[in-house]
Amino acid sequence: MICTLCPHQCRAARDESNGHGRCRMPSLPRVARAATHFGEEPCISGERGSGTVFFSGCSLSCVFCQNHNISHNDYGQTISVDHLADIFKRLEDSGVHNINLVNPTHYAHVIRPALEKAHLRVPILYNSSGYERVETLRSLEGLIDIYLPDYKYADDLLAESLSHVSHYRDTALAAIEEMLRQTGHLHIENGLAVRGTMVRHLVLPGHTRNSLQALSELVDAFTNRLWISLLFQYTPVRELPDKALNRVLTARECQKVFDRLCELGAENGYVQDRSSATDTFIPTFDLTGIEP
Repeated sequence: MICTLCPHQCRAARDESNGHGRCRMPSLPRVARAATHFGEEPCISGERGSGTVFFSGCSLSCVFCQNHNISHNDYGQTISVDHLADIFKRLEDSGVHNINLVNPTHYAHVIRPALEKAHLRVPILYNSSGYERVETLRSLEGLIDIYLPDYKYADDLLAESLSHVSHYRDTALAAIEEMLRQTGHLHIENGLAVRGTMVRHLVLPGHTRNSLQALSELVDAFTNRLWISLLFQYTPVRELPDKALNRVLTARECQKVFDRLCELGAENGYVQDRSSATDTFIPTFDLTGIEP
């Protein structure tokens, strides 16, 4: 395939076993873990957990990535579309509340046929960086029940510095607009998300100005009804040139960003506790759940 799935539109020739584009991934899905996960927001994890499928590779190159082994080092197992459908079905049969596609952007072309084959009854989540092509999202319309995008940066220079990506701000805002068009604001029944869009923002130490601007832009663009999940879980996993990123957030930084969310009158969402800044939320990528 000649790939134009993500906003890079690098037109890489991806075949079944090799990939030479920005994501470095083959055309067949490479998966690092497929298992029940309890580290999502309460309306996603619920009591029985979220059936998460972690795809390898990424269209971003975040220097601080906490899933570095699969996003940068390409760890994972390449499987068939039928095998992916079987994984979805097996997770559903285990009793999870939903199927959670983590970092799926560069596999949109195989996710559709896998979902169509699996005939799932639980909601399907598209859990992404927010750096999406609207055209790719439209190709999945009718299959995705819940969108869970990041809005990482309001500052494009910071996006280029930390994630090596250009035009992140406008690209992500357009993607979120399309997600909301397809699903609307998040809808919860009996404490569980069943349909809609919720936007995550990870606060980075030393970069609260970006967070204040990002929250303001989200509310300005999509009103204070937008569901926002404010994350304070940043944990340094390696030594970085940006010295601020070698520590966790301070209490003052968390309070400053939380105060802005309140000032904006945000009505819906979650605010993570600062004590979440540990490696507890980082799964072990060991091919769990990938066996045939």
